[in-house]
Amino acid sequence: MKRLLIASALFLGLAASAAAADHLSVVLDWFVNPDHAPLVIAKEKGFFKAAGLEVELIAPADPSAPPRLVAAKQADIGISYQPDHMLAVKEGLPLVRFGTLIETPLNTVMALDAGPVKSLADLKGKKIGFSVTGFEDAILGEMLHSVGLTLKDVELVNVNFALSGALLSGQVDAVVGGYRNFEATELELAGKKARVFFPEENGVPAYDELIYLTHKDRANDPVLRRFLDAVEQATMWLSNHPDEAWSIFKASDAKLDDDLNKRAFYDTLPRFAHRPAAVDPVRLNRFAEFLKARGLIETVPPVESYAVMWK
Repeated sequence: MKRLLIASALFLGLAASAAAADHLSVVLDWFVNPDHAPLVIAKEKGFFKAAGLEVELIAPADPSAPPRLVAAKQADIGISYQPDHMLAVKEGLPLVRFGTLIETPLNTVMALDAGPVKSLADLKGKKIGFSVTGFEDAILGEMLHSVGLTLKDVELVNVNFALSGALLSGQVDAVVGGYRNFEATELELAGKKARVFFPEENGVPAYDELIYLTHKDRANDPVLRRFLDAVEQATMWLSNHPDEAWSIFKASDAKLDDDLNKRAFYDTLPRFAHRPAAVDPVRLNRFAEFLKARGLIETVPPVESYAVMWK
């Protein structure tokens, strides 16, 4: 009997160990918003649980923190921006991208439709608000170049993150960095229509807006592949059931239940990566060449040095 009890205890212990979920901490790029819908749905609908994962979604106090936290191994996964990742690679941070969350640019140059800016050429001599220097300068510079202008032809004004407010108050004539799935709707809800200029239609090569980062030591970790598979399931599900998905998403946090988030949720649906583990080396190299041409990086690194190529 004693041997039977010991054997049973050992069996139950092994079974419990086998059933224990792998914990993953995911630091978001900012507070929870519709850009993160696949992650929220994967958590709320049980896709992570079915994959044997316990996923913790963490909103950072500082949106620049995720890459640093992952590089320091203080978080398993970080949500970041492809351009920022390329700059991190240049700085030697031990980070790799292992998946894609949003596979199209969201960034834009934006003005009020009723204002003086009807085309990019109209930006000459105008004030343009920005939030972050670096890549946004590169975007604006390339878009201006497409109409024969340079950054010297405009006046840049740091409006911090109050892009919509700066436009509405007349502080600036246009802004760079406003998202097509957020600020444009924010202006509309304030009674103003936005005139939007898209980078990928004006000289800037297409890029992934949001990506998943991890430490180089975890590249090809099968746990991360299970994470992506669960996110893929969630993305397909919310694409097939958008209204039910919105109900689940808004119920996850009372602060999400408003008109702006609802509009942003539906506007972002077609931009989620339906194959989050897929990598397009040609596209990545093309974008790296653009960053090099704009002076943000010195060399174009091999794709396999900063991106996981799942097999």
